[in-house]
Amino acid sequence: MKLYMNIKITGKDLKATDAIKDYIEKKLSRLEKYFTTDELDVQVMIRLERELQIAEISASYKGDSYRAVTENKDLYASIDEDIDILERQVRKAKTKKERLNKDESLRIKEMSVEKASETEGEVIKTTYYEIKPMSVEDARLELEGKSNATFLTFVDIDTNKVNVIYRLKDGKNFGLVEPEA
Repeated sequence: MKLYMNIKITGKDLKATDAIKDYIEKKLSRLEKYFTTDELDVQVMIRLERELQIAEISASYKGDSYRAVTENKDLYASIDEDIDILERQVRKAKTKKERLNKDESLRIKEMSVEKASETEGEVIKTTYYEIKPMSVEDARLELEGKSNATFLTFVDIDTNKVNVIYRLKDGKNFGLVEPEA
């Protein structure tokens, strides 16, 4: 199914000539790439106020509405500005919808992973990283330098055992996990 563009052009104190209608239809074809199927309803009002020529374009597609009104001494320039504005609005709305759909699909995926892990009790994620030998103080300094990290695993140079230093909830202090014996 192809996109059908339903265009209604009216003029107030300004006649919508065939040349103007053709120009508007040609410029509106730029919007076709953003819509796949169904109908795109477009209302165009051109009018004259003092020496300014005003073009007002409203478009609606599947419940979403887009609108642009510009004025210029040249009607064609006003139409061009309106099309640019509409194209930005459509692109922004499409990007926002894609981001929301992506976030929603990630949330659904996370929920399914949580449900799977609740019922099966298996390890579902493994992260690998290098463990360096260092002192507790060096580990604290390195963790402080990594603002997005909450813990750091390292080999204590004094005991030669694996330790974990972690950031406490207060954000100012640290905790240390040491193995017994």
